[in-house]
Amino acid sequence: VQLQASGGGLVQAGGSLRLPCAASGGTFNRYRMGWFRQAPGKEREFVAAISRSGATTRYANSVKGRFTISRDNAKNTVYLQMNSLNPEDTAVYYCAASDLPLIVAVSTQDAEYAYWGQGTLVTVSS
Repeated sequence: VQLQASGGGLVQAGGSLRLPCAASGGTFNRYRMGWFRQAPGKEREFVAAISRSGATTRYANSVKGRFTISRDNAKNTVYLQMNSLNPEDTAVYYCAASDLPLIVAVSTQDAEYAYWGQGTLVTVSS
C-alpha cells in the first residue's frame, strides 16, 4: 500500500489543522493505521492509532483530548484532526499502515508498521 499525507502548514498556537492520509494499492480496511511525528532533533514518536474498523483508537498522552484520529474506509483515507495546537506540536507528521497478524486492535509501536507515507510538516507559531 502507498500512503500520501497532506494538510500540513503553518498555524498559530491555539489553531487547528486536519491531516488526511490517502492510501492506494491495497485493501485499506486490512490495515491498522497510525500517525507518528518527528520534531527537529528528536526521535519519531507515536501520536495516534486506529483499528481496522475504526472502532478502537489510542492516543499519546501529549495529544489526548486535542487530537482525533478517524478513518473512512470507503475513501481509503485516515485523518488526524488537531485542535488547540501549541509550538510543541511542531513536527513532520507521518501516517503509517500495519498489516501484521497481531491480536491487538491498534498498533502504537513504529516497528509494527511496514508502510509509511512521506510526511507532512506542521509548524505551530507562538
